[in-house]
Amino acid sequence: MTDKPVAEMSFEEAMAALEAVVGQLERGDVALDASIALYERGAALKAHCAARLKEAEEKVEMIRAQEGRAVGTAPAAGL
Repeated sequence: MTDKPVAEMSFEEAMAALEAVVGQLERGDVALDASIALYERGAALKAHCAARLKEAEEKVEMIRAQEGRAVGTAPAAGL
């Protein structure tokens, strides 16, 4: 697991880190205190990914609107 601040991660980095956190938690071989820290990091990673997706959706919608093709956006599945 990287110690890179979540706010500095790209979407892809954050998703990979989130998958690693989930894998560690699912294995259940982490001490309770470490599990809590992992869960907190996972929540921050999830929020970061959701925000990055929202930003991307808004940019796409702006481009579509400039082209006269605005159709709205829908949230990404699972976030």
